[in-house]
Amino acid sequence: MCGRFALKASIDYIEERFTAQAMFSNIDFAPSFNIAPSQTCPVIVASEKGRQIKLMKWGLIPSWSKEPKANYSTINARVEGIETKPAFRKPFRTQHCLIPANGFFEWKKPELVKAPKIPYFIYLQGNEAPLFAMAGLYDIWRDEHGQELYSFTIITTEANELIKPLHNRMAVILPEEFESIWLDTTNTNPAKVLSILKPFPPKLMVAHLVSNQVNSPYNNTPELIEPLH
Repeated sequence: MCGRFALKASIDYIEERFTAQAMFSNIDFAPSFNIAPSQTCPVIVASEKGRQIKLMKWGLIPSWSKEPKANYSTINARVEGIETKPAFRKPFRTQHCLIPANGFFEWKKPELVKAPKIPYFIYLQGNEAPLFAMAGLYDIWRDEHGQELYSFTIITTEANELIKPLHNRMAVILPEEFESIWLDTTNTNPAKVLSILKPFPPKLMVAHLVSNQVNSPYNNTPELIEPLH
């Protein structure tokens, strides 16, 4: 699964990297090194006017939900059967998104039963953990007055060889050349769309041990992603 991630890029850089326009102006979104479920972060969607960056809540709330409350199970969407699951089947057809990140966290089970899990920061090779996109779905919940609440889920797949020692699942990281394919929901062939949702090559990724300070979502400093010596 993917339960925490980091986004240290500025909105200006996200706009440049993804050729997208931010749809908010009076909101100061600061880089975050410990984004947790229920928090709000930038998400990229396609529109008739081009790519847009919207602020969305992490934890998908289906449009048919009776109340704007996310279930913990909707922070991630397993790629297996995603096209038929009630909460995800409509977004899978029409509402794809990209979640920008510089890396994500995973916790390894210790050898000792009662010992705490060991956190790792996982990112792509390159200078200072380059920005990448995770594949996601979004939905729009509306209240009785028409007020809209955007929310999203991160798609997961089986772990690659780098992640397997830590967890059996990982976020779907899209190679840059697949980002446009994922955002294009005019493709009605589920098999073709699903074919790009696969584990990222492990040789292009890095994982290092980090401080257990990341365990608390209230901690949010650059030191959380630094290697623990």
